[in-house]
Amino acid sequence: QVQLVESGGGLVQAGGSLRLSCAASRSTGNAMNWYRQAPGKERELVATISSLGYTTYADSVKGRFTISRDNAKNTVYLQMNSLKSEDTAVYYCNMRRLGVPYWGQGTQVTVSS
Repeated sequence: QVQLVESGGGLVQAGGSLRLSCAASRSTGNAMNWYRQAPGKERELVATISSLGYTTYADSVKGRFTISRDNAKNTVYLQMNSLKSEDTAVYYCNMRRLGVPYWGQGTQVTVSS
């Protein structure tokens, strides 16, 4: 069992920045993901970081978002810069361990234009 707790969401103006955090209840060497879900839309993968630190991003956030991890703190971050109104969504942390997916409760990000 792994618990994931996100934090750092909020209301920000377009062009602004936020940093999301995801704290895991135990150490994990697994890849970690950030997803988001906007109202009326499907959940989409935003960014992934492997256990070795390799990163991938959705085209819509490349160059603006940065995913990172601090294994000593069992925490994954998502630095979001140059935010746009279309980034408004609930952001979820996710990982898969032994074939079982784990999700956090989500944190709301609202970007006002």
